[in-house]
Amino acid sequence: MFQTYKATVDNQGNLKLPDNLVLPSGSKVLITILEESPGQQINDEALLSEPSLAADWNKPDEDEAWECLQKEQ
Repeated sequence: MFQTYKATVDNQGNLKLPDNLVLPSGSKVLITILEESPGQQINDEALLSEPSLAADWNKPDEDEAWECLQKEQ
């Protein structure tokens, strides 16, 4: 049976498990990283390019070019 516990990583990169968690010797453990550090969550390039892409995407001729894909078939 799988059990899930929440743990944290300290400034030195050490995994900090809950104080009441005792793992038997030889236990197999899977680690899933849930989130990146705050500075790495945002794709700056995507945010910076959005206004310039929107200028092209919001032109009437763009809507006309893609209209055939929006019609019911």
